[in-house]
Amino acid sequence: MAKRIIWAREALSDRIQILDYWFERLGSKEYSVRLDYMFREVVQLISQYPHLGRALENRDERCIIKDHYQLFYRETDDTIEILHIWDTRRNPDDFSI
Repeated sequence: MAKRIIWAREALSDRIQILDYWFERLGSKEYSVRLDYMFREVVQLISQYPHLGRALENRDERCIIKDHYQLFYRETDDTIEILHIWDTRRNPDDFSI
């Protein structure tokens, strides 16, 4: 049974920033639409298979990698909370969970 998805404020902000960046960079929303669809597919997969992502050391979060993006999430009994989306091409010093 698929778990209910909750998007943390930070994850929604990450998603909007990523999609806006590509829209501004390419001058078209086509890639942003495809990227958003990819995010939704991964999240749907996580909701059905919560242990698909790699468990983070000493944390209750997990991470799944798709293309250049890492999605960080936490599982509870009946929900999956999406915590962050990180573009792996960015400076890792800028990232904190």
